[in-house]
Amino acid sequence: MSHVPGPQWLKSSYSDSGGNNCVEVAPVRAGVAVRDSKRPANVFVTGRASFGALIESLRSGSLGSGH
Repeated sequence: MSHVPGPQWLKSSYSDSGGNNCVEVAPVRAGVAVRDSKRPANVFVTGRASFGALIESLRSGSLGSGH
């Protein structure tokens, strides 16, 4: 039986140096998996378009502004 590797998790460059206080993301077949480094077993998956819209909202500062 061959080994199937798990997702390749990526951490933001804004994460703390210890790597214990960050959001991690990984590309998966169904879209983008997201987890909290403090609770790595809790993962949610969203579509690539939705994840892209979230990132764009964070970059522009419009997240939570009611727009």
